[in-house]
Amino acid sequence: MAKKDAPPRWDRKMQQRLARGEAAALGELYDRFASLVHGLAHRVLGDEHAADGITSDVFAHVWQHPEAYDPKQGPLRSWVATLTHRLAVQRLRATETAALTQGGGSTEDLERKVRQASVAARADYIVQAMPVPLRTALELAYFQRRDYRQTAADLGVTEDEARRRLRLGLQLLSTAHDAGAPGAPPGYGGAV
Repeated sequence: MAKKDAPPRWDRKMQQRLARGEAAALGELYDRFASLVHGLAHRVLGDEHAADGITSDVFAHVWQHPEAYDPKQGPLRSWVATLTHRLAVQRLRATETAALTQGGGSTEDLERKVRQASVAARADYIVQAMPVPLRTALELAYFQRRDYRQTAADLGVTEDEARRRLRLGLQLLSTAHDAGAPGAPPGYGGAV
């Protein structure tokens, strides 16, 4: 984004097309964001079927209320992620509250579970949104158990550059615990 108040052109055009009722626009939006929506919903709910339902709900909401997105507030991707998170947390609370009434657990357990699911979803969003060089370095370090020297060799960069990428990636990930974390969508992770 060149200016803070100038949203990406694609976001503005997409909102206009949705407002006009263009079904093709909804298809494009789905193609672009369905994996993000489903992944975040699954991370919060831990249930494939429930994540499918949230995915349907999110895109139905976007179709029915395209004016709810304000391009001046941030990217469409962030708005969709925030909407997904809100709907998934609502579903999680409803499901867990029903379980509470049947005698399993306490409200503190419910809130802890919601907080843990929210942090995990924010972490997923941060990883998906971070620049590819940072994500690749973290994946090598985490999944393949590479240290910074091995990561540097695998990526063909200096050891200093590998350390820098790993440090920046971990700094971004550490914000998943913070409400309103930098790198998280606007409003993402505040009051849930």
